[in-house]
Amino acid sequence: MKAAQMQKYSKGIQVEINNVEIPEIDNNEVLVKVKAAGVNPLDILILNGSVRMIADYEFPLTLGNELSGVIEAVGKDVVDFQVGDKIYSRLPVNKIGAFAEYVAVKDDAIAKMPENLSFIEAAAVPLTALTAYQALKDVLHVQPNTKLFIPGGTGGFGAMAIPIAKSMGLYVITSGSERGRSRTLSIGAGQFINYKEENYAEVLSNIDYVIDTLGANEIKTELSILKPKGKLVSLKAAPNYRFAVENNLPMWKRMLFGLVGARLDRLAAKDKKEYHFLFVQANGRQLQEITSLIENEDITASIDSTYKFDDINQALHKVSTGHSQGKVIVTF
Repeated sequence: MKAAQMQKYSKGIQVEINNVEIPEIDNNEVLVKVKAAGVNPLDILILNGSVRMIADYEFPLTLGNELSGVIEAVGKDVVDFQVGDKIYSRLPVNKIGAFAEYVAVKDDAIAKMPENLSFIEAAAVPLTALTAYQALKDVLHVQPNTKLFIPGGTGGFGAMAIPIAKSMGLYVITSGSERGRSRTLSIGAGQFINYKEENYAEVLSNIDYVIDTLGANEIKTELSILKPKGKLVSLKAAPNYRFAVENNLPMWKRMLFGLVGARLDRLAAKDKKEYHFLFVQANGRQLQEITSLIENEDITASIDSTYKFDDINQALHKVSTGHSQGKVIVTF
């Protein structure tokens, strides 16, 4: 089968399409014929080694973190899935490889695809939807009738995070360029801020939760709009000691991340607020809940562009520019 592989960490964005063996499955795994795979900023971070302290890989590594496809074989201990099922998945962190014609994946990392989505649309969902779900449920422990701010929420992440947050009873505020206003409001945001015309820090206050999508330079400003004891979770800034403990990382990583995240922890603690960091994990049970929500609310994914598998490097370059409006997808 064909697989898009990296041979080493590199600042250059380049993968090789190689011929490799179709993977064999364990008793609790399924073999998936991949139909489409999402291309994400996370793939770029893995390529250049930025997340190697969280997830370090052996080479050659088949890249790709999320996919949709059809089950071709099941292990003898798999009971909830069968050959022919249409599934989607955020692959386990320690066993990625969505940029390939076939993938072996544990049954607890997959879910049945929403019936209202195509393979291309479904491939755009798992990573962003699980990120939003885990940020809201597992990290922030959100309560209904509270306020959430998502800066830069007009792209692929916001397309999933906004309706998920609204379904949990939150009032969602987001910012972005004007062309994202109508879609953002239509999928559940209660307030939209055009960042070119308004400074959210001057408009917002007494916010309960923030999901940071912009990175370390924005954290101080985002914390300033939170109410006392408010919580912020970052998807881009820096891991901290709390993150290392919650993810059962070894002591040396706890100490390292404690140093790395100390400035952000101090900024938050100054006003009795909380700083968290999230690195999304595979979870088939949560993804099945997301499937139900997508079907019940008729949620659609935000797709920027699709590429043939042979054009995987073009797709990676598109994502690396940061200019995609929604998800970039490769098809098989």
